[in-house]
Amino acid sequence: MAKTILVIDDSASLRQVVKMALTGAGYAVLEAGDGQAALALLDGRQINMVVCDVNMPIMNGIEFVKAAKALPAYKFLPILMLTTESQEEKKEQGKAAGAKAWMVKPFAPTQLVNAVSKLCT
Repeated sequence: MAKTILVIDDSASLRQVVKMALTGAGYAVLEAGDGQAALALLDGRQINMVVCDVNMPIMNGIEFVKAAKALPAYKFLPILMLTTESQEEKKEQGKAAGAKAWMVKPFAPTQLVNAVSKLCT
């Protein structure tokens, strides 16, 4: 059975690029346009990993990570932040919230698939 990756980004075109890369590598992909919509998908279903933007409306990526990590069933869910943010301060906020890795856009799809394959449990 394919491992499921939840992709969260307010850019539909970016979600499409990430989805194509991940489905091409054999993963199943769920999508959400913001942290709040993504949180609604954490309803007990099996999700193996999250790829999440930082800057989004309604609920940003850091807020999502904190909320997801507060849910017992998803406490150990690996989360990769995929963002234009490259400042150390933002990275530290992500790490403190519980993000496992940080990748800066633009990115090569193979780079993303390699990172996901290392983190996805």
